[in-house]
Amino acid sequence: MSPSSRLLNLTFAWLLLAAVAVAVPSLGGPWLWLGGAGALVVLIDAIIARFTKPLDLERRLPGRFASGEAGEVLLVLRNESGRAAKVEVFDGIPQGALAPTLPWGGEVPPNREIRVFHPVTLSQRGEAVFGPVHVRRFSPMGFWARQTRDLLAEMVKVYPNYEPVIRFALLAMQHRESPMGIVRRPRAGSSRDFHQLRDYRDGDPLGQIDWKASSRRQMLISRDYQEQRNQSVVFLLDTGRRMRALDGGVPQFDHILNAMLLVSHVALRQGDQVAVKSFGGTDRWLPPVKGSHAMPVLLNHLYDYQTTAAPSDFSGAVEQLMTRQRRRSLVILLTNLRGEDGKELIPALQVLKSRHLVLLASMRERVVEDAFSDPVESFSSALKFLAADRYVQERREILAGLGAAGVLTLDSTARDFAVALANCYFDIKAAGRI
Repeated sequence: MSPSSRLLNLTFAWLLLAAVAVAVPSLGGPWLWLGGAGALVVLIDAIIARFTKPLDLERRLPGRFASGEAGEVLLVLRNESGRAAKVEVFDGIPQGALAPTLPWGGEVPPNREIRVFHPVTLSQRGEAVFGPVHVRRFSPMGFWARQTRDLLAEMVKVYPNYEPVIRFALLAMQHRESPMGIVRRPRAGSSRDFHQLRDYRDGDPLGQIDWKASSRRQMLISRDYQEQRNQSVVFLLDTGRRMRALDGGVPQFDHILNAMLLVSHVALRQGDQVAVKSFGGTDRWLPPVKGSHAMPVLLNHLYDYQTTAAPSDFSGAVEQLMTRQRRRSLVILLTNLRGEDGKELIPALQVLKSRHLVLLASMRERVVEDAFSDPVESFSSALKFLAADRYVQERREILAGLGAAGVLTLDSTARDFAVALANCYFDIKAAGRI
């Protein structure tokens, strides 16, 4: 136990009275009696606090956390003693987490329990550990505070922020993908498979009418098509050091994971398969998955991905992917393009293109765009402007070279990356190119 601020204030006041007792000798006796009585009360308060039954604690964590999103944690405090318990509670949140409502202070009635809900925001994906709960319980008169550590450490999983995926799913249920910027363009007939026959509707093209079925039924019958299904989408994910750049306070790698989740959700709804291959310091492979159960599988595979300090070996990644994925697929290479990548990247993607349809999706740094909008007022700002211009020009040259080699490209900032990538997927499906 440790003395509380109330006991320290009481002791300080008693010492101040000592000066009065020195100035007025007749008050010396009452001052000592007052000190003795106070010490007895403080001692009794300490004994009661020492033998009071401690609180029972229970912590309930959410099944999963999303990085950057608040998750609600529940603390249950049970007081089985006959006295009210005045406490301060601080949960053992992981390092770097935000818990604005902690520490919590209040009173637990005798033979009752209270529930304390507090939001916790975790910014790092992967595994996080909640440590023991720190409880500071005050004595009945408030002169002492007894601090304990309750509960064992618990590990939780922090997933990528899949809020855009959920938002898209809700909009899709109402056939309103366009508010997110995802646009379904007119489909070419070669990109669709026959689905069923149905009655003719005003506006159906003549080429869609089934004349044989119409003659048999003596009424116009149209063919109904659906997009091709059971195709493969493979994400080739760069986890090297170039993906550590921050954009809006969040690593570019996390922005890319969010875009992957959105496109994966869209692809799985279309009946396609999704696979993931990482490179650049990590070598992990998720074989193609399909169906309603696939999103949890994908989340459990991606949640603890982390960037490394290793360089990005495009040639090695392509060689490994060619060995593992033999079926023709849409391969989406997710990276942050650099000016020095041309000599290695273009030949590697040409090899990959011999079997697969390749889309290079590069995330452009917003800070580079900001360099063009900043006024040039000094020599250093002029150098910054010229460096940004050279950087952008080198990227354009590489993208032009990839386009000439038949590789599809996407170059977008983090703000628009997820929607732009989903639109690319829809365009490719519409054109029947996989």
